[in-house]
Amino acid sequence: MRKIANKKTDGKVIAVNRKARHDYFVEDTYEAGIALFGTEVKSVRAGAVNLKDSYCQIKKGELYAVGVHISPYEKGNIFNRDPLRDKKLLMHKREILKLGQYVMRDSFTLIPLSLYFSGSRVKVEVGLCRGKKLYDKRESDARRDAKREIERVSKSGERY
Repeated sequence: MRKIANKKTDGKVIAVNRKARHDYFVEDTYEAGIALFGTEVKSVRAGAVNLKDSYCQIKKGELYAVGVHISPYEKGNIFNRDPLRDKKLLMHKREILKLGQYVMRDSFTLIPLSLYFSGSRVKVEVGLCRGKKLYDKRESDARRDAKREIERVSKSGERY
């Protein structure tokens, strides 16, 4: 498992969980592989993925992504899997145990932030997140609006 910096340098982004950054403070990010079946990979290549309302869960020492919706492949007939089945994420055992300790002890949660290709493999960016309160969301919205206003004024050359 490779720890991710701010931006991925290679790979095509398939899906992004925009709601996660609005609802959570992302403390740290990790890269994990995802175990998919053939028709699921074809659907992922077509971009038929939804990460909204998804989260990660540790069951029996293994990490699973719950709520990741991969639409059935239209030409897959009997080989299609359940779109909402729990997908196994592939990480080193010691990393899963470390993340499990954070989740249990420090009230963090694991959220899939994005799904992307790294070479020919599908990877998931998993965020170690802490929930935002309503006032935190308002503060971040106000900060974003102020930044947008400053950029707009600086581009147009207006003066007050």
